[in-house]
Amino acid sequence: MKKISITAILISTLITQLVFAQKLPKKKEILKVLKSTNVYFMNKWPDAGKSIFTNRERPSNIWTRAVYYEGLMKLYEIHPKKEYYNYAVQWGEKHNWGLRNGIKTRNGDDQACGQTYIDLYNIDKKPERVKDIKASMDLMIQSGKVNDWTWIDALQMAMPVFAKLGKLYNDNSYYEYMYKMYLHSKNIEGGGLYNAKDGLWWRDKDFVPPYKEPNGEDCYWSRGNGWVIAAFVRVLETMPKDAIGYDEYLKTYHEMIKALVPLQRVDGFWNVSLHDPNHFGGKETSGTALFVYGMAWGVNQGILDKATYLPIISKAWNGMTKDAVQENGFIGFMQGTGKEPKDGQPVSYTSMPDFEDYGLGCFLLAGTEVYKLKI
Repeated sequence: MKKISITAILISTLITQLVFAQKLPKKKEILKVLKSTNVYFMNKWPDAGKSIFTNRERPSNIWTRAVYYEGLMKLYEIHPKKEYYNYAVQWGEKHNWGLRNGIKTRNGDDQACGQTYIDLYNIDKKPERVKDIKASMDLMIQSGKVNDWTWIDALQMAMPVFAKLGKLYNDNSYYEYMYKMYLHSKNIEGGGLYNAKDGLWWRDKDFVPPYKEPNGEDCYWSRGNGWVIAAFVRVLETMPKDAIGYDEYLKTYHEMIKALVPLQRVDGFWNVSLHDPNHFGGKETSGTALFVYGMAWGVNQGILDKATYLPIISKAWNGMTKDAVQENGFIGFMQGTGKEPKDGQPVSYTSMPDFEDYGLGCFLLAGTEVYKLKI
């Protein structure tokens, strides 16, 4: 009898701990961590136009920095500090509101900056802010070529630009062309990069079967699938519900979210390899943040069940803030650039990724949606 009583107490204690762990911090605490991680970066990069040096020099209007500014603009929405806006404007001005490789580029990595350029134009309608990004996307449409998005990261980099231009100019041609390019990536590129059976995407044609992970499973890269989730969120929140492609994006979004639920780790994170937890397994923040972004947005929109997804979101957010965010605002467990689990390794609490910007952008996107949750 005594043993049963002790066991019952232990179980009760464990349940209490788990329930407590699922609770989100208060809004002020969520905002505090978003501000601390962001100020760390702004202090480190006071000149928004300074080139990025890793293995070589790159201009700072590339995709990595563009993702950071996506997150910053979302932070600005919930906490409109003038310095955030000024920092984003400085970034645009330092690059003359241009794209790496000019308006003729067809590379989504070059066009991602246009998302923030358009957001800033919507705040202050200075034509130079959208001139180049509009010209670039118009050239894409005029070409008739739809097979540029050969890797799934490109969906997040470029799809929202088409959606934002469609809304800005009330022009369905942007939605129509975006849909054609998306369908090529999903159904045709490499035989189709989306596996409806598993509800996940192969990063590019190199990972379509017969390619396998060490455990024999398909290779589904965490951050790559996170990019697709983010693309859906940013497109669905922008375009009208009756626009072409809307229903398809929403359907696939739901399939992906459902597929991700059983893959979450006990500590709240997701592994870099979604179907092989032992292939460079361990905490990884960027993919986790993007999944949190997608799930929290869905709950906020009323399209995901709060009772089902709030514990998943809470566990992930608490895991990231407890285990990855350091006192000075640096975010650990962030995989560096690449396209598969082995890239950007090792991933640890203290490891510095080759680029710090995009990971923070993912975290800010997640945090701003978590902040909006009505508990």
